[in-house]
Amino acid sequence: MIEQSAQSQQPAPPAAELAARSLGLSGAVNARDLGGYRTVDGRVLRCGVALRSDGLHRLQAGDHEVFATLGVRHVVDLRSLDEVREAGPDVVPGLPVADVSAVELSAEPLSVTADGPGGITLHHLPVFAADFDIYVALRDALADRDPEAQRALLGDGRMAGMMTALYRWFVTDPVARERFAAVLRLLATPDAPPVLFHCTAGKDRTGWAAALVLTALGVDRATVVADYLLTNVRSGAIVDQVMDSFYQRGLMEDPSLLLPMFRADPAYLAASFEEVAAGWSSFEEFWRAGLGLDDAVLAGLRRNLLTDED
Repeated sequence: MIEQSAQSQQPAPPAAELAARSLGLSGAVNARDLGGYRTVDGRVLRCGVALRSDGLHRLQAGDHEVFATLGVRHVVDLRSLDEVREAGPDVVPGLPVADVSAVELSAEPLSVTADGPGGITLHHLPVFAADFDIYVALRDALADRDPEAQRALLGDGRMAGMMTALYRWFVTDPVARERFAAVLRLLATPDAPPVLFHCTAGKDRTGWAAALVLTALGVDRATVVADYLLTNVRSGAIVDQVMDSFYQRGLMEDPSLLLPMFRADPAYLAASFEEVAAGWSSFEEFWRAGLGLDDAVLAGLRRNLLTDED
């Protein structure tokens, strides 16, 4: 693991190069591969091993064959229970459907493996902050169509402030840290990959999980941020459609109030790393004391994800 400083940062890859990481799923436009990134010591992340995505509940019939070629063994769903209920479970052939209501009665994450050899395992690891529930904020904003009420709820930096607080919570909340650590443990487990982890937009929870993976392996901070911001490239057209829909349907006079929720902002990711720096002496210390991970997990992560070759 290599601590990243401003002096050691390398130029971020161009957007065109990053866009080529798409998994080609029409129903999950933000699904992409972490493979190909280079660490500061010259190693390269293997392709097809660590995959990040937005929700898989919108996959189309044509996506199923594409998904099958990925050979995914584990799917990690970071969505909250309400999100799964409202949007629906992941639509992946061979993926078991979890009884997410059972998670409400237990502090333990839920894992379900499909029957038969080679069955995919679904891990439901909800990362949910009641104090920063951006989906509740969205529902509240759309339920009250009064422009002044919406501005009072979301305007003057309030929505952005909620997002920044959420990213800080990713680091300060012990349950959230454990859920992210579970993703890292899975990626480090022998024979576990390919692993695909996702939330709803593939931006916030997925973005922080990806940032942890890349940082732990020694990818420079500029590239970590570039990977995070690629969401804006992959999902930009959908965000524009949503904004236009809210306006055309009369739900919002000023849909731009919600843009801080729909877009990846480098200030959000910076807030997470600021909390790491505030609470721990280094990223290595955060790995051990904050995430509860040891050198064996780091070695497994390197073994599964890194290669010395391009």
